[in-house]
Amino acid sequence: MTTEAGRDETRAADGLRVLRRDEWDEWYDTLLRAFGGVEEPAEERELFRALTPYERSLGVWDGGACVATAGAYDFRLTVPGGASVPAAGVTMVGVSATHRRRGLLTSMMRRQLDDVRAWGEALAVLTASEPAIYGRFGYAAASFGLHAEIDTGRVRLSVPAGTDDVRLRYVDPGVELDACEAVYARTVPRRAGMLARRPGWERLALLDPESGRGGASPLQCVLAERDGEVTGYARFRIRPEWRDSGHNGQVQLQDLAGLDPASEAALWRFLFGIDLTTSLKVRGRPLDEAWQHLVSDIRRCELRVRDSLYVRLVDVGAALEARTYQAPVDVVLEVEDAFCPWNSGRWRLSGDAKGAVCGRTSDAADLALSVRELGAAYLGGVSLGALGAAGRVRELRRGALAEAAVGFGTGAAPWLPHGF
Repeated sequence: MTTEAGRDETRAADGLRVLRRDEWDEWYDTLLRAFGGVEEPAEERELFRALTPYERSLGVWDGGACVATAGAYDFRLTVPGGASVPAAGVTMVGVSATHRRRGLLTSMMRRQLDDVRAWGEALAVLTASEPAIYGRFGYAAASFGLHAEIDTGRVRLSVPAGTDDVRLRYVDPGVELDACEAVYARTVPRRAGMLARRPGWERLALLDPESGRGGASPLQCVLAERDGEVTGYARFRIRPEWRDSGHNGQVQLQDLAGLDPASEAALWRFLFGIDLTTSLKVRGRPLDEAWQHLVSDIRRCELRVRDSLYVRLVDVGAALEARTYQAPVDVVLEVEDAFCPWNSGRWRLSGDAKGAVCGRTSDAADLALSVRELGAAYLGGVSLGALGAAGRVRELRRGALAEAAVGFGTGAAPWLPHGF
């Protein structure tokens, strides 16, 4: 949850400090006001109160009033190769409209990245409501989400063998939360960009205020089972609609996970075939999700892509060592990082599918790029080759860009399953 506020830094913040527990309500109200002042349901407010990492949250006070906010969750993020590494989940960033262009945002970002480095976390990640602002601080879009509005009245699915062996049943979303979370946990190592859920975060999926449904039903849940084991789930709402010509309801998917192709296909087939509905609304799914190859008419799915997770390398060496590389890579990177100058300079990266080492070197550089390009390419969802074609990566040794681009790639598109 981040918003742009304050583009011109003309004065340093003079009331920046760590949040105290008794200040949370004022701090959170300042954040909500920066997002337009819309009041949140009590259940949602209390969840984020419980999830707030106070010792990792910052505020700026002016004359006793809170005027700016920022926080950083302590996440574990899947990186290419399947490892789960510590990452600071930057969130709750906002500056009061009365205090723009005073340097508050930059002061918070400066303090926050210094803190992340001191905590020994090599990565910082965020989702951006206004993405243009965060490039100044070294963040770049590294994963993307697929949106779709599928005409289920005309589009059909061709499902893989074994789909008919999957049993589906309706369940209470809260009662079967643990079963769903067990499935989710098994999927986390499969894609870079996924978050291992800390205790309490499972409640995020159950938030279901009537004010946020837009005329849709309360949250529903279906489990997929094979041989007595839960192998998948789908959580969704249905927005009914009737026209003179008949029903025109819409299924609105919240989240879906499956442990095998047949279980996933069974869940998608179910969503496509719910009575009295003619469309399925999908938001923020993996770019390469298999259902796209099962549909009879991809044009009637109205696909759109939107930026999702932004990545910032706080410690270049440690971050590049934390992941693996799908092809051998041995390259010297000339890195520019004005906001975190400890990253600037030459780094030799040597790695393959088994692991990597990355350290300082005085050898001649093969590629020159900023920390933003490294962040964009880090999860494998953005090609170094494409960044080179855009002029954002300079090749200093012939062939180095193609070699590195292959190494940094991944077999599955990175994906952020939910916001924070």
